[in-house]
Amino acid sequence: MTVSAKYLDVFLKGSAIVFCLLTTSCALNQNDQGHSEMALTTRQVMDWVLDPNADLIWDSAGFEITADGVEDLAPASDEQWLAVRNSSAAIIEVGNILLMPTHYRDDAAWSRWVRDLQSTGMQLLATAESWDSTRLFSLGGELFEACQSCHDHYITQ
Repeated sequence: MTVSAKYLDVFLKGSAIVFCLLTTSCALNQNDQGHSEMALTTRQVMDWVLDPNADLIWDSAGFEITADGVEDLAPASDEQWLAVRNSSAAIIEVGNILLMPTHYRDDAAWSRWVRDLQSTGMQLLATAESWDSTRLFSLGGELFEACQSCHDHYITQ
């Protein structure tokens, strides 16, 4: 799969999932107490929405050394930077989904890590709009730290 096809594939899948989540969240069934029921589990939101968009960010930064030489992974076209921008926006919105009552963990750490994720997403969005590949690389590390901090706390429990 070419790089452009990969970006388009992630963009289309990510856009479809975010659209479904947003439209579903507006039409969630309510139980007798008036609480919304989850359309997706927290794990599904992570696996199906956050992970593919974070992977696109990580796959768009840095260098890959092969037998043929060094390949710069930074976006090189409008299409690729738009994919980074769209994945950044999806990461921000995943934060909003994770703060919904159906996903929220009742502790201060959850809110802090979700807000860190969103803050990094906002910086990624600005970086994508300015085509700053050096900053994209740095923010990819911050995104990893935001994800890993949460995983270290919740996945091991």
